[in-house]
Amino acid sequence: MRTTVDLDPHLLKRLREEAHVRGVPLKELLTTVLQRGLAERPPRSRARYRCPTFAMGPVAAGVDLDRALPLAHALEDAEIARKLVLRK
Repeated sequence: MRTTVDLDPHLLKRLREEAHVRGVPLKELLTTVLQRGLAERPPRSRARYRCPTFAMGPVAAGVDLDRALPLAHALEDAEIARKLVLRK
């Protein structure tokens, strides 16, 4: 199969020199080098990502942590209102 690949000029020079030394066509050397490189590649096994968790302690009665965002907004609104009252 024919394809176009852009190679670094220094790499291409090394490949051509190696092909000349071995007495093989550049295409054959390139195929061999690529096959070896892919065969020697370690298997694609990634360590499983783990995120540590920490206990937050007891939760106050009536606080639903499933609704944390609305609770945060309500607390923020209350704090803004408190600051506005202090400015008067």
